[in-house]
Amino acid sequence: MTQLLLAYDFPPIGGGIARMMGELALRYPGGSLVISTGLHPGSREFDASLPNVVDRIRVPSRRLRTLHGLLVWSHRAAALARTIGPEFVWCGNFKPAGYPARWVRQRHGTPYGIIFYGTDLLLLQRQIQRSVTKRRTARAIIGSASVLVAISAWTRDLCLSVFGQLGFDAASLDLRTLALGTDPEHFRPGIDGSSARERYGLDGRRWLLTVARLTRHKGIDTGLQVLSQLGPRYPDLGYLVVGSGGDLPRLEEMARDLGVSDRVRFLTDVPDRDLPGLYNSSEIYLGLSRQMEGNVEGFGISLVEAGACGIPVVGGRSGGIPDAVREGETGLLVDPGRPEEVSSVVAGLLDDGSAARRLGAGGRRAVETHYNWNRVAADLARIGSELGR
Repeated sequence: MTQLLLAYDFPPIGGGIARMMGELALRYPGGSLVISTGLHPGSREFDASLPNVVDRIRVPSRRLRTLHGLLVWSHRAAALARTIGPEFVWCGNFKPAGYPARWVRQRHGTPYGIIFYGTDLLLLQRQIQRSVTKRRTARAIIGSASVLVAISAWTRDLCLSVFGQLGFDAASLDLRTLALGTDPEHFRPGIDGSSARERYGLDGRRWLLTVARLTRHKGIDTGLQVLSQLGPRYPDLGYLVVGSGGDLPRLEEMARDLGVSDRVRFLTDVPDRDLPGLYNSSEIYLGLSRQMEGNVEGFGISLVEAGACGIPVVGGRSGGIPDAVREGETGLLVDPGRPEEVSSVVAGLLDDGSAARRLGAGGRRAVETHYNWNRVAADLARIGSELGR
């Protein structure tokens, strides 16, 4: 049976949600999934690489949130439902995908499920406090769903809180938790990082690494403070930050003020093919996100990418990160708002190679056995078949 995926974020758009949607399109058995999404430059090559059909609406992806985009998307989703007769519809996010999903259910009776992450729930929480219309709309979309999926235990708890504010009884909702993953074939230990080190000028240092959008809640500023504190003790230590975003000027200024700019590399245009080499060129991964300004790390895919490469992880005890980092097995959890605590933990791993290797090996095992996209796709396909018509 075929399932239908309504994806607002879909490659070649970047970001964690888009990556997840692309992995589902790749890992569902060929012909068992149809993806409905918007137009985006450069999408033809990516779509052609998939075993499943991508149906691109004649509306740019980022215009699907507009009234016109939602109407076109809803009508196209209904047409797909008539043509392929899907057993189940998945919403890649609550909004805007929930609108066409409910439209299809009302007209064709096809059940649907919604995936929740974290930041989306924080936004919804604010909206329903300010707007009666948004509250009614949220109740209608959530109440019509057959299943709700949270990507971490923290996200699940937040779901229960927000749904309670909407007036739902938790017992009336089918709410499930599904941890995310990565690709253990693409991200793996033992990859020769010499070409990546040469290309990005990394030779001569041991590197702490963060792969993230450059936004305040990602905790890269804490990483810079850690580098400053540990610099006198480890003169060969550097901090490699891979990602782009609006916080770059502030972070560059902070690196200068701390006197560590010569030991920091901000790489803002790194293709996915170079990431495994950069992970393998690093000593420790720093994932120090914290909840702030309405943003939060619902899980943290880069944390399990590092684990897949056998790199020990130091993660912030915030949001869904404790679901991505198994304390003492794949990494260590810290308070991301306390640089001194983070520095102490990082120093311990730099000084104790056996402990670092043990955590790295634990991260690899966890990805091979659980935190991988094959398992995520299989779980979602199974849920869709279980609840489908």
